[in-house]
Amino acid sequence: MTTTLAHPIPTPESARARGSRPARRTVSERGLLTVVLAGTAAVLGLWWHDTTILAGLGEWLTSAGRLTGLLGGYAVAVILLLMSRAPWIEHGLGSDRLARWHAMGGRYLLSLLIAHAVLITWGYAITAQTGFLAEASTLLVAVPNVLIATIGLGLLVVVGAISARTVRRRVSYETWYLIHLLTYIAVALSFLHVLSAGADFQTGWAKAAWIALYAAVGAALLWYRWLVPVRDALRHRLRVASVTTEAPGVVSITVAGEGLDRLGAQPGQFFRWRFLTPSGWWQSHPFSLSATPTDTELRITVKDLGDHSRDLQRLRPGTKVIAEGPYGAFTPARRRGHGVLLLAGGIGITPLRTMLEHHAHDTGADTELDAGPVTLLYRANHAEEIILAHELNTLARAEHIEVHYVLGAPGSDTDVLVDHRLRHLIPDLEDRDAFVCGPPRFMDAARDSLLRCGVPARHIHTEQFTF
Repeated sequence: MTTTLAHPIPTPESARARGSRPARRTVSERGLLTVVLAGTAAVLGLWWHDTTILAGLGEWLTSAGRLTGLLGGYAVAVILLLMSRAPWIEHGLGSDRLARWHAMGGRYLLSLLIAHAVLITWGYAITAQTGFLAEASTLLVAVPNVLIATIGLGLLVVVGAISARTVRRRVSYETWYLIHLLTYIAVALSFLHVLSAGADFQTGWAKAAWIALYAAVGAALLWYRWLVPVRDALRHRLRVASVTTEAPGVVSITVAGEGLDRLGAQPGQFFRWRFLTPSGWWQSHPFSLSATPTDTELRITVKDLGDHSRDLQRLRPGTKVIAEGPYGAFTPARRRGHGVLLLAGGIGITPLRTMLEHHAHDTGADTELDAGPVTLLYRANHAEEIILAHELNTLARAEHIEVHYVLGAPGSDTDVLVDHRLRHLIPDLEDRDAFVCGPPRFMDAARDSLLRCGVPARHIHTEQFTF
């Protein structure tokens, strides 16, 4: 292990970018959950309003099918809202939590829609005193839009299957992304089925409310996922200014533009980048900022981890760029106590490098909480895997900042995440906030080590934006 202590060279551009824009309004996890549950209660009320006395198993099954269908349709709207990239949701919950909600919601949605199809068919079959398959054939032919709804359900099953963890690891991001777009087709098909065949939408007010819900969610998707990125591209005129090699397979890409301070990016946040090359214009990928943004430049640092990131190594200056964001809640605003530990593994140094720069300039004079002692712990297997070391060493010149480089394989004698070695290195560890970023296994090991050393779970901050 080597420790480099070194006073930062403040830049006026960095200071201006940090304080140029007030914080955005966000929604808390509890607030969003309250709204979702209130909507669920409204859906249950709609079902109850149109439910009469049920006679026999067939009507009970049919009514249960109606209920699962309504809840499934509502779940579609909620999941689409979570996918809208609305800043007031992303900044409040964080992308990793949103990803978990989205994955959980997807499983819940598929279960509801499959249950809806089975229960409705089963209920009708019992009432008509016919077989399940015969009744299914009748519904597909005789009831308006049931066939297209079945196609939509099939598309959702395909999307769900390829998003399963074991399958997702075996397919490229590009393949996953293209298949995921089928979700929009599936939603359109199911929406037509609900309005034409749904017994709960025979009254005007119910149909109007359902259409208004989907219209509002559709407007959010259109605005935040399409119109805002296009507006910002025209406003900020982003283009690649330079591509600098930092290490084998690692480059820093500097993107120039106009009025970038108005984006309000914070240390630790990321953008979804779309580089307008012949092979990359149709896809966007998330990369954290690796330097504090200025009013004219943004910078990311990218490691060759796949086809797209490999293509970025060969970007040419002048390439036009669309950047969506900033996103994420992995920022110094999460701090709760006195003192900070930044734990980085591999390319996970990029958002933590911006945090280190933030704390290098943060002496507490203009903040509610002073920075206190700040320690960056950067772990890698080999010395050549350490990137941006010259910048980290310069930032480490601040009196309250330490930078430690830890080399060696996980579990080795030099691994500070083993046993209670972290506490031996940082005696006041329990009083600090820990920000962790790196590969999934590193983050799991770091969290386990921090908990083992007595750091409260609420003081451990992580964010993953892999999909």
